[in-house]
Amino acid sequence: MDYTILRPEQKGPVMLLTISRPSALNALNSVFFNEMDDFITSISGNSEIRALIITGEGKAFVAGADIAEMVNMSPDEGRAFSARGQAVFNRFATLPFPVIAAINGFALGGGMELAMACDFRIASATARFGQPEVNLGLIPGYAGTQRLPRLTNLADALWLLTTAEVIDANTALQMRLVQKVTEPEALIPETMKMAENIAAKGPMAVKLVKEVTRKGVEMHYQEGELLEQKHFGDPFGNEGLEGMKAFLEKRKPNW
Repeated sequence: MDYTILRPEQKGPVMLLTISRPSALNALNSVFFNEMDDFITSISGNSEIRALIITGEGKAFVAGADIAEMVNMSPDEGRAFSARGQAVFNRFATLPFPVIAAINGFALGGGMELAMACDFRIASATARFGQPEVNLGLIPGYAGTQRLPRLTNLADALWLLTTAEVIDANTALQMRLVQKVTEPEALIPETMKMAENIAAKGPMAVKLVKEVTRKGVEMHYQEGELLEQKHFGDPFGNEGLEGMKAFLEKRKPNW
């Protein structure tokens, strides 16, 4: 389909997706969620894609949800808007390759929630993070109250959620909210380099690592071990065979 907000560019095995609504600081609205849902469907079965990078156009990654769309919502409409956003963001976890947030600027409210829904996060030194919903008498709606304490810790999560404090990229790095900080001009090249590195690995193995790790953190430890054990054998005889033969023969594997 033709998108009005999303701008996808496939660069070899890496898909770069830019959220392009700079006049509204890329604020999330119903059109965004519809387009993102369709986009995820369109790439989910594409075996040529080995990694997805999401970034924003202009000075914001995403500066939040669209308040102009939300202001006249009833409580039930608000709940439906939350459910829609959560359902779309949860789909990132089902993709068979990593989803990387390249955070170029403001990641506030729904924007920070979008970043947290990705598998990991790379930030420009100019990026800023925050959950300012309480300033509006609201709470996060796209799983911010659930993902933030799981990515950082309970105390830091409650501090950010109740004070609406906006933190810089280095503070986010110290809190383990992001995995790397780059200079602004290096953000996309560095993230592309990381994505291309992942794309060179065994695609079945990357898919299984993502699946087992994401599911495992929600399980009891022993259950997670059994899940890993179950899937450890999956690559044997196919991709794993090629990888091990390539290692023994001192050549690059042919995935």
